Parts: sequence; C-alpha cells; structure tokens
Amino acid sequence: MTTRTETFTIEKSLPGERLDVFLRQQFPAVSRGAMQRLIESGHIRVNGHPVKPTHTPRAGESVEVNWPDARPAAAQPEEIPLDILFEDSSLLVLNKPAGLVVHPAAGHEEHTLVNALLHHCTGGLSGIGGVARPGIVHRLDKDTSGCLVVAKDDATHLALSEQFASRTVNKIYHAIVCGRFTADAGEIHAPIARHPTHRKRMAVHDHASARAAHTSWRVLEPLNHATLVEARIHTGRTHQIRVHFLHLGHPVLGDATYGAKPNQKFTVATGYAAPRVLLHARELTFIHPRTQKSMKLTAPLPADFQQAIKVLRLK
Repeated sequence: MTTRTETFTIEKSLPGERLDVFLRQQFPAVSRGAMQRLIESGHIRVNGHPVKPTHTPRAGESVEVNWPDARPAAAQPEEIPLDILFEDSSLLVLNKPAGLVVHPAAGHEEHTLVNALLHHCTGGLSGIGGVARPGIVHRLDKDTSGCLVVAKDDATHLALSEQFASRTVNKIYHAIVCGRFTADAGEIHAPIARHPTHRKRMAVHDHASARAAHTSWRVLEPLNHATLVEARIHTGRTHQIRVHFLHLGHPVLGDATYGAKPNQKFTVATGYAAPRVLLHARELTFIHPRTQKSMKLTAPLPADFQQAIKVLRLK
C-alpha cells in the first residue's frame, strides 16, 4: 500500500549519470541513501521494471515513483517548549534556541528538535522517504540560533526543498566576528570542500570536489576588537558562514572549530569570552507552497547575543 504515485518521462539521455543521482536532483528533499533504498526495494521502476541505482537514465523512459507509507520514527515525542514565529496547517517557522540539536544522532538520541516537533505536531508530519518525521527542510548547527522552517506534509516539504535547491529562499544571518573591517560590505566567492585532514570540518579549497559558495556581507556596527555583521548566503554549504569569515581572517566569535586562536587573542584583549558560536539566523523569506504568498519571518536576537553586543559596544 502506498500513499502517492508519481510518474514522469525522462526528457534527455544522461550517459554519465546514475538513476539515484538523477532522482536526487528531481526530489531534493529525499537523501540519496533513501532514494537508493526506494529503488532497491522496487518502489521506483523504469518502464514498469525494477532497476538498480546505477541505471543510466535514457530519453523517453517512464519513471514511476511509489512513495511508501511512512513507518514510525525511532525518535520519541518530548514536551520541549518551542518559540514559534508562524504556524498553519502546512508548515511552521520557529526560532531555534542555541544548544538545541536538530536531529537525533549518536550521543543525542533525546532532547532534540525532532523530539519536540513529534510532540507538538502529534502526527501531522511529512513522510518523505518513508519515515514519519518532522519535515525539516534545512538545518542549523547546534549552537546556531534563529529561523528554521518545518513542513507538515510531503507536498509542502518537496515544494520548500525545491525553493532551497533553486536558491530562491532569502537567508540572512547576524554574526559577531573577530576583528574590524576596512570596508563596509563585500562579497565572498570561495569554494568549500571537506577539510583534507580534519574530516569533520569544512574548508575553502580548490579541490575538484569543492562546491561553489557565495556569501554577501555588510557591517552593522563596529565593536571592541569585533564587528557585528549581516551575512546573506546565496548557497547552502555546510558551515558556510563560519568557513567564509575564517577565510577573510574574521572568524565568528566563540567558534573554537573555525578560529580557536583568534578567539583566544580576542578574549585576552577584551576580557570577554563568548558563551557559544555567536551566529543567528535572523531572517527567512520564501513563498508559501499552498497560498503562494511571500513569507518573511524574523527571529529576535537571543539574550546571549544581545548581551555580547552590550558588553562589546564602543563607548
């Protein structure tokens, strides 16, 4: 039994591509691993026949995608307070607090945003890929606060994912970074890849695997040995803002992963130690998939961020 079936025809042959990679581009909300499992389990067929994930897409082939019923999520609902900026029957936008992990993982199986959403939405969640879970379309790092959009159904999840993939979502962040700038604004065009030796970190790199990354920034206020900046990300690479500002020589305040030494020097110079990575997803603008209206949500700066500005503000 399936919840929905989609059928489409491949328009042109792609001799150098695999079916799982091709379908990942068609359905950006679904991970490549989940797509492979759907193909291997027979939920995806080409010309009515089961195929392998390595199948080469050919012009004229008919692809049938049978989305399976969602199975129960492993995470359990937990009553955790949520700061909701907007909510309707299709989606919600919340102001994620710093310190809250988004997805359960090894060492963080409980007390995550997913646990909180399972309780809050009580079953009204997307089931993309066959797993009943909140439709978290994008992520924020544990220590990053601010706007996060969640889909309540598959259609909303897919539509929002397409907006993120096509870069039509406007994402604005506020950050406090080490040091002062000589310019008032700028553009960062620097490709990002996995760090060559520290596999849990990202880095600006010219390796073939590096992906293009673009960040715009402007100074909001000079501070004591630091600067309050606004950053707009035009691409969504992992740790993009943190990596790009490190590349400029101005790592985000409190970021021990990308800028431990500059942060240590900052603390010696000012006597102030940041409580966490001072990065906040300030504003999110997108088109509501159901109403087609432009939605602009703004998350107030959290108390620790405001306190940092107050302490570092020039007299």
